Amino acid sequence: MTMDDWTQTLSAGPLLAIAAAAVALLLVLIIKVHLHAFVALILVSLLTAVAAGLPAGGIVDVLLDGFGSTLAAVALLVGLGAMLGRLVETSGGAKVLTDVLIARFGERRAPLALGIASLLFGFPIFFDAGLVVMLPIVFAVARRLGGSLLLYGLPVAGAFSAMHIYVPPHPGPVAASEFLGANVGIVILVGLVVAIPTWYVTAYLFGRFAGRRIQLPVPEILGRADDAQIENPPRFGAVVGILLLPLVLIFANTGLETAATAGWIDTDNGAVAATVAVAGAVGSTPVALLISVLVAAWVLGRRRGVEGTALEKTLDSALGPVASVILITGAGGMFGGVLRASGIGDALADVLGDMGLPVIVAGFVIAAALRVAQGSATVALTTAAGLIAPAVLNGGYGAVELAAIVIAVAAGSVVLSHVNDSGFWLVGRFFDMDVRTTLRTWTVMETAIGVMGFAIACVIFAVA
Repeated sequence: MTMDDWTQTLSAGPLLAIAAAAVALLLVLIIKVHLHAFVALILVSLLTAVAAGLPAGGIVDVLLDGFGSTLAAVALLVGLGAMLGRLVETSGGAKVLTDVLIARFGERRAPLALGIASLLFGFPIFFDAGLVVMLPIVFAVARRLGGSLLLYGLPVAGAFSAMHIYVPPHPGPVAASEFLGANVGIVILVGLVVAIPTWYVTAYLFGRFAGRRIQLPVPEILGRADDAQIENPPRFGAVVGILLLPLVLIFANTGLETAATAGWIDTDNGAVAATVAVAGAVGSTPVALLISVLVAAWVLGRRRGVEGTALEKTLDSALGPVASVILITGAGGMFGGVLRASGIGDALADVLGDMGLPVIVAGFVIAAALRVAQGSATVALTTAAGLIAPAVLNGGYGAVELAAIVIAVAAGSVVLSHVNDSGFWLVGRFFDMDVRTTLRTWTVMETAIGVMGFAIACVIFAVA
């Protein structure tokens, strides 16, 4: 039997018990048994598929689909981002940016400056793309100033996360806006009102708190420049231009797509439609990063006299350390894919759909429960928005109230990121954290971002 012919016969209770047992087993294998996370994720994914009753003929396909779809989104991005980061680091560009940053903002405000820069970059840039571009700067500042990496890394990761969750043109709030009939422009304004104070409290202040209590050294995953490589460092403007290049390309893509979706530009015009199509291709994250790597290889490599085999070795040295990040993240996507294919998310949605909660609370609770059950924030957000859409569309809500509901659903989709979320593994491995430390830091921060964002959305909804 294949997956197309199969129907889940287990009720919600047993399915949710299977999901809870799978997560518990995974934590035991990784934390207590010290089984490698990649192997543990594959093993638990297989056992979960069998326990949930997936047909034997379809189990391998489900595993590979979950793994492959995650790799399709992550592998190119992480690989090219690591190459870009390696070029910035080994050329001395990261040191140049660090020197300017510290000179202008001072050592004490360096984490705040990194976070604010990430908020600005995070407006058009997806979470994972922005993070890999900023990592060499974060690592360089942390090495220069000392202290735990969390002091600098959490404000940056939290900034990209908050913007990705709450503010269009990121896909989550855009999709929820379409489901619920909200005005994208108003959602942007409300999203910013929610995202900025939420980031300050849950990422910047929490980063200072965690950094004082958990000493996390700077990893060598992106390499480290030596004295010989920084004798001829690039100029500050050149490094900034290279880091801004992928952001500008991606922003052109997302900005034009948002404008086309909202009807702000005439896509019936052939020239306009062609421009949007070209911008979409060039501004897609993998292509934008590829262009940026090529430009960086010229500006930070060949123009500085590093070429041929030396430049090739520099780029090649970026891929080895991130191979583990890519594979473990893909395995996390495999686990989440099994949970989705087994019907666990659908069963939970059916149970929560009849709770009779106020619509803004119901959206948050359903999205949060789905996020915990199957890991994907996008699936949690779109499913929750679809479930509450009839009540919302019949409720006669104003534009600001609709925007607040969108933000509340988005807030639920981010809480309690844990072992079934590929982002959990991406951040944990880039920061070189074990599972326990990732749960104490990343999971807590993501949950706080969701809860505080929901609270602000409720206030806006009440006073609108």
